[in-house]
Amino acid sequence: RFSLLLLNLEEYYFEQHRANHITNKDCKDERKFRGSLKICSKSIIFEPDDNIQPIIKIPLRDCISIKAPEDNEANNPFTRNTSGGISVVCSQVFLIKERNVIAPYKTVRGRAEHLFQLDVAGKVGDVVQTLHQLYRASCLDKMGDQAAMITAILQSRLARTSFDKNRFQSISETLHMECKAEMVTPLVTNPGHVCVSDANLYFQPLNGYPKPVVQITLQNVRRIYKRRHGLMPLGLEVFCTENDLCSDIYLKFYNYQDRDEVYRLIAKYIENHIAEHTAESYVLQWQRGHISNYQYLLHLNNLADRSCNDLSQYPVFPWIIADYSSSVLDLTKPETFRDLSKPVGALNKERLDRLVTRYQEMPEPKFMYGSHYSSPGYVLFYLVRVAPEYMLCLQNGKFDHADRMFNSIAETWKNCLDGATDFKEVNKWLENYSNLLILNSLKLDLGKRQGGKMVEDVELPPWASGPDDFLQKSQEALESPYVSEHLHEWIDIIFGYKQKGSEAVAAHN
Repeated sequence: RFSLLLLNLEEYYFEQHRANHITNKDCKDERKFRGSLKICSKSIIFEPDDNIQPIIKIPLRDCISIKAPEDNEANNPFTRNTSGGISVVCSQVFLIKERNVIAPYKTVRGRAEHLFQLDVAGKVGDVVQTLHQLYRASCLDKMGDQAAMITAILQSRLARTSFDKNRFQSISETLHMECKAEMVTPLVTNPGHVCVSDANLYFQPLNGYPKPVVQITLQNVRRIYKRRHGLMPLGLEVFCTENDLCSDIYLKFYNYQDRDEVYRLIAKYIENHIAEHTAESYVLQWQRGHISNYQYLLHLNNLADRSCNDLSQYPVFPWIIADYSSSVLDLTKPETFRDLSKPVGALNKERLDRLVTRYQEMPEPKFMYGSHYSSPGYVLFYLVRVAPEYMLCLQNGKFDHADRMFNSIAETWKNCLDGATDFKEVNKWLENYSNLLILNSLKLDLGKRQGGKMVEDVELPPWASGPDDFLQKSQEALESPYVSEHLHEWIDIIFGYKQKGSEAVAAHN
């Protein structure tokens, strides 16, 4: 049940220990719950073995004391002890996934003591010392100071460890290089060690999660891309498939020299593939009809550093259909389609006129729109039914307000046309799990709207008989002659020469 999504944004998971969580200590109804105690950079998490029991998350900033119960030094809550017990007194805790149900976190406020008894009593001293350091970091006033102290603790841990060569697939493998890096998945990164041999690429997480080592055979690699991560040239994404947008691993390095060296070592194995995958080659394949509009957009997103592992750079697709009220979708009529020569913010002339007036009256630096066509929040707006834990992670354990949820295709389109701050495109949701994006298959409690209606499945337009029909007609629209003739106009705005400068101003982009 535990995942890195239970951590706060930019939080690290360091280590875990088998332990008992003891409640009502020394009382008649004392109870012990077996599980794992996880030490993270901003919280303590206890995951019970019993799925009925909730996961307990204690923010370090809410801790009042952390000590060994037998310690008599009342003024020194952080101390070394070998009893096996750690007492954590805090002002609030979060209860997560009670009965293994994905739901908003429950907050329990009020002073309470939680006693954890480690299986290995000798580790108590080290654990308490670590918690002492992390507690001090969480109490710093400035976020930058907190991040700097946690980064120093992380780098110290990485420096004291190295890749376990016993994880090599073969004793005959030759080590080419080893360095520190982080594995990137949506909203979280996991620190560890990268190792490149003459046969494999390995990543060994510092915490052993989700498995002790990730291994990729170099002969299976088909594509690699250097990525910007956090606007820095530190990312590397590795694919073992030709056309899939989801990579096999996305790594963020601590310096670009390590990133470039790993890239060079892997590239030697796929030199015959790299030459084929240029922007020009994709343009030619698309113009000749060898790849679909959908595939072409996938490749452009890839070349533009967009990745499913980075919600701030998630693959973006255009709104295609503008008709969500007719009973029959007529793909032969141009008015069925959105004007692909304009960004979303310029599709409604009345709204655009207001925005242009504001722009002209604005002092430098000027901006046309107050929000972007894609952001982590917008991506999760569409993905909430298939990936609810991402929204809970992004929004501190809560779903968005029910009336702001992805409730209706037509309603969402209308808001993008008329809303004062809504200019989003659709992202990559025309995909194989589209049904899951539309249907509330997980039976999530997403709240009740103002009219009293519960948020359930996404309401489809009249011309769609169901999710499969909606997906099929959306794909037909994307591959229609009209879109094939005009798609390049949208590409100019999002990926091309109308992104910035005078051309962007002229295009209201």
